[in-house]
Amino acid sequence: MVGLNIGIDLGTTSVVTCQEGKGIIMSEPSVVAYRRKTDSLFAVGKAAQRMVGREPDSVRVVRPLKDGVVSDFSVTEQMLRYFIKKICGNEIFKPNIIVSMPGTVTNLEKRTILDVITASGAGRACLMEEPLAAAIGAGVDTSQPNGVMIVDLGGGTTDVAVITMGAMAVASSIKVAGNTLNDAIMKYCKRERNVLIGELTAEEIKKKIGCAFRRDEGIAMIAKGKDYISGMPVEFEISSNEVYFAMREHIRAIVTAVRDVLERTPPELAGDIMSEGIILTGGTALLFGIDQVIENATGIMTRIAEDPVNCVAKGIEYALSDIDLLVNNGYLFMSREDISGVTNQKGEDY
Repeated sequence: MVGLNIGIDLGTTSVVTCQEGKGIIMSEPSVVAYRRKTDSLFAVGKAAQRMVGREPDSVRVVRPLKDGVVSDFSVTEQMLRYFIKKICGNEIFKPNIIVSMPGTVTNLEKRTILDVITASGAGRACLMEEPLAAAIGAGVDTSQPNGVMIVDLGGGTTDVAVITMGAMAVASSIKVAGNTLNDAIMKYCKRERNVLIGELTAEEIKKKIGCAFRRDEGIAMIAKGKDYISGMPVEFEISSNEVYFAMREHIRAIVTAVRDVLERTPPELAGDIMSEGIILTGGTALLFGIDQVIENATGIMTRIAEDPVNCVAKGIEYALSDIDLLVNNGYLFMSREDISGVTNQKGEDY
């Protein structure tokens, strides 16, 4: 295939891109700002994220992806077109792009992701499940007939999958992940402290003092917000135990999803998992104690992958260097005509 080979980890909170032979070349928040009057692009990525909660009425800041899938087609297209143009520059041929997707999505959602990628400038596009890419990026030899459990804790979804022989044997995806935890912290502050905080402040609290279990010795931090009653700016102290209580319901949901997949796993693969353990990937895997909580609930050794944030992108990069890995497992690179069914009716089954 002519043209650059590019991989995109299309996440709810961030877009990580890699290129064959160059590794990860870009990591930007999946945030877009545009002017309301003209609908023209104003800022993308980090520049747009700095505007979250600070934008004037004339500017709208949006996250065009929700729960791992496209929620705003036109804005997602503009964002990806910007990133692809930034990578490709003046290349004559359109790039071939592998895009990650949640482990369990509908055929319509698959078609939408493919459509938006080709509309953004890809010559041919291919979809790859995030748990499989994460396993490869974590250094797992997925071609062997051994079961490995991957828990990909992202921003919009948590994907749990058992990988064997280059494919997912059992998989589940829930819409509980990093963004859900941020929302829980925001709601807690409003309900219990009468303080309104923004999305970026909630994210900072989660990263600094968030925990998946109640600490024996709690820690605290000072945060800034707005008094819900008076409307005045305030500073307040919030403890790690308060953050835990805000998030614990969602932590339990993640643990339940892991146990559910284990219950549905065939005995031989379950035995492999007992030996190999559970691997956590994704940004939310960095939440303090999440590995220990899953290990206590399942009785299976659980570890966090090296560089969990970029595991999916690294897995896609490996696939770019070995296209046969995808072809042998039934993955297809499709053009815009293939997706619309003009030249390839098999696209309906992809």
